[in-house]
Amino acid sequence: MADRPSGFVVAVVDDDQSVLRSLEYLLESADYFVRLFTSATALLESGCLPDIDCLISDIDMPGMDGFELVERLHAVRPGLRVILITGYPDRLQRMPSIAGIYPGLFTKPFEAAELLAAVRDVVRKTSA
Repeated sequence: MADRPSGFVVAVVDDDQSVLRSLEYLLESADYFVRLFTSATALLESGCLPDIDCLISDIDMPGMDGFELVERLHAVRPGLRVILITGYPDRLQRMPSIAGIYPGLFTKPFEAAELLAAVRDVVRKTSA
C-alpha cells in the first residue's frame, strides 16, 4: 500500500459504478483524494481504513448495507465521519440508533454543491 496521501481522503462505497465515477469526478474536482469501493466488504478488507478521513456510502447495497458498515466502522474507527446516501428515502426512517454516530444523510439525486459542502464541513471538524 502506498504512503498516506497528504490531502484529505474520501472513501466512496456504492454498488453502482456510475455513482462511483460521478462522485470520484466531483470529489477530485474539489481536490480531495478519492478511494472507490463497490461493496462494504471491499472497503473493510482493503487495509486502507487508517488513511480515510471521510466515508460516503450508499445505504442499499447487496450483502452488507450502509447501516451495518457504519456500525462496523464505528467499532474500529469511532471518530470517522460518515455521509450516507440512498435512492430510497424511506430507508432513512429505519436507520438504527448508534450511540455517538451522527452521519450526514442525502437522498439521490442530490445537489453536488450540497454534498461538497457536507464534505467541507467534515474537513473543518477534522482539522479543528
